[in-house]
Amino acid sequence: METLELLAVALGLATLAGLNLYLTVFATGLAVHFQWVTLAEAHSHLAVLGDPWIVGISGALYFLQFFADKVPWVDSLNDTVHTAIRPLGGAVLAVLALGDAHPAVSVIAALLAGGAALTSHAAKAGTRLVANASPEPISNIGLSLGEDAVVLGGLTLVWLYPFAAAAIALVALVLIWVFLPGLLRATRATAWLAWRKLNTPAAPDASRKAPPLPANCEAALRRARATSSDISETVPCISGGGPRLPKHYRGWLVRFACEPDNLFFVAPRWRGPLVVDVPVANSQPKRSSKFLSEMLELGQPGGERHRFLFERGEARQADRLAESLNRENSEASLAAV
Repeated sequence: METLELLAVALGLATLAGLNLYLTVFATGLAVHFQWVTLAEAHSHLAVLGDPWIVGISGALYFLQFFADKVPWVDSLNDTVHTAIRPLGGAVLAVLALGDAHPAVSVIAALLAGGAALTSHAAKAGTRLVANASPEPISNIGLSLGEDAVVLGGLTLVWLYPFAAAAIALVALVLIWVFLPGLLRATRATAWLAWRKLNTPAAPDASRKAPPLPANCEAALRRARATSSDISETVPCISGGGPRLPKHYRGWLVRFACEPDNLFFVAPRWRGPLVVDVPVANSQPKRSSKFLSEMLELGQPGGERHRFLFERGEARQADRLAESLNRENSEASLAAV
């Protein structure tokens, strides 16, 4: 039972270190130094965290991070710098929590704890980067304060009810892994849009060619539609969600010459290209500008809509596509009358 408790404390500390290493060390050090918690003999190695030097340095680092963590984009830069630091810190805390365990157990625990810290760090960093797609600072401040509250509450639980803390940490880690693919796609898409905004002129060269449609994507699209018709249009974009359309895939809006009433979104995936029908007959295209991107929404009035994101420098493409669809729908309405 004592070994299980040691492992529970090690897992809890490592997971919290992935969210905020400095606050985890600082709060634990204060609790040990002022004897707010009484360490059992098995946890005696953690007493070093109560050393005034460790408390002072971790407190100073947390003070700096407290402000950096609440500024849009500065928080993402800070997370990038700490991608290696937090997992290493989580592994060190886990080894200290295990005390005089067998060296093999300590190595295995350090590896698992580092993985747990990296997982929670990835969730934090990815969520922050996606939140930065909105320029207002309120979401960053709220997320930062929420993370600090989770760390302080988690540390309280670790010392009072270590098994409950470990169970919650395991559930949280499993959920992170379940949703991690979508979070990674969102992170990659947001990073790409931010990079393109910084490196693309406001009025890009109209002669600049779009990247070609990959052969496997074209083949999958032709198989899905059972057609050999010529492709009349391809527009690169990022999926923004909608009926049967998952978010944050970089791909192309494609139109066949023989099917003017349909667009198709196609994107590469490791398990095979994604192909989604986007009906545009009688749709009402809606254009809007976001902080990092241009958005085009397609769908029937009052119904569900497909959303697509374009680089900020590609507003002309989104406008042209929206105008083309509006014109074609107007012509179809006149012909019906």
